[in-house]
Order: sequence, then C-alpha cells, then structure tokens
Amino acid sequence: MNWNQLVKEGRAERFGLTREALDDMRSLVGRNLRDAALAQLSLDNRLGLAYEAALILAKIAIGCEGYRIKGFAHHRTTLEALPLAMGVDEQDASDLFESFRLIRNQLSYDAAGIVSESDAATALAEALALAERVERWIASRHPMFKP
Repeated sequence: MNWNQLVKEGRAERFGLTREALDDMRSLVGRNLRDAALAQLSLDNRLGLAYEAALILAKIAIGCEGYRIKGFAHHRTTLEALPLAMGVDEQDASDLFESFRLIRNQLSYDAAGIVSESDAATALAEALALAERVERWIASRHPMFKP
C-alpha cells in the first residue's frame, strides 16, 4: 500500500493540516487518555477511549504527511496507514489497535461487558506510548508542528 494507491482507491485525499486542527486533535487525545485512565469507568469505555486516542494519533501522523483518510471503513484504513505515515516500526501498533477496533465495534453495536482488565490496561498503555512516539516523530520529521 502507498499514498497514491489509497488516493486512487478513494480511501485517502491530499490534505493541508493546519496547526489549529493539529492542536485540537492533541486536545482530544489528551482528554481521551485522561478519561481512559479513570477507574470508575467501565472497562468497555476505558478501552474505547484509549482506542479513539490511538485513532486520532494515527490521523495526526497521516495529516502531517499531507493526507486524510476518507470513505467506507475509514477507521480500518486509518490504522493501516499509520505505518505508511510513520514507518514500518508502527506495524505492531497498527495491528494491535486493529484488534481493539474490532472489539470497539462489538461494544458499539452488539455487546457489553466484554473487555478484560488486561485489554483495557494494554489499550491505555499502548495509546500513551503511541502518543509519545508520534510527538517524537513530529519533532524529527515535521518540526513545524512541534507543540
């Protein structure tokens, strides 16, 4: 997969990310990560918030590269494009959050109470780690977007 292929398939388009939009997304990530750490929330919601933070982090990376994902299955495509934006080292994160995407879909449409403490904790820990990697990547590759 490459950007040209995603654009040709109608799954991505060129996009000029603004500093304001990036800062808004950073705020959403921070809120979701803080909320995902709240022990009084259900495990389902904690995982869902950590997943959403990771999804927004992937959107940030994709946006920094000058694209945005669109169309059907845009969550899946966003996660697939994370390694395209940041490099193959992010494939494991992409795969992990894809598995959490599937769980989140079940939570949203079919079931409740299916998330384990371990999954919720892993989702939060990995989203926090991804946030750090995204900011380091921005600092080195797109310094104009550093916080």
